Amino acid sequence: MTTESKKSQYVLLFHHSVEGPDPSPAEMELIMGRWMAWMKSIGGRGQMVGHNRLQDTGKVLRGPGGKAVTDGPYVESKEIVGGYILINADNYAEAVEIARGCPGLDDGIAVEVRAVEPLSEL
Repeated sequence: MTTESKKSQYVLLFHHSVEGPDPSPAEMELIMGRWMAWMKSIGGRGQMVGHNRLQDTGKVLRGPGGKAVTDGPYVESKEIVGGYILINADNYAEAVEIARGCPGLDDGIAVEVRAVEPLSEL
C-alpha cells in the first residue's frame, strides 16, 4: 500500500503598482516571455490548477443587498491585484518556493501566497 501526500491548494496573488510608465512593446514582450516560461514550468510539474489575469477596473459592492456600488480600484490605491495562479503544493513552504520563481518579483511585483480553505459540499 502506498501513501500519497495530499496536496493543498494555494493562490498566488500578484500585486502591481498603478504608478509609473507602461513598458514599451519590446519590454512587454520580454516580460511576458519570462512569465510564460515560469508558468509553463509550474504547469509542467503538475502544480498549476488555474490562472487568469484580472482587468485593472472593477466594481465594489457594500452594504445590505450590495446597494452601494463604487468603481475600483480606487484612485488613492497605489497597487492593485493584477492576476492570480491557483497551485497545488504539499505545504506553505513549497507554495512560497513556487512563488519565489515569479519573474515579476524582479520588476516590483509583490506576490501574496494564501492557502485555499475548501468549503464543505453544498
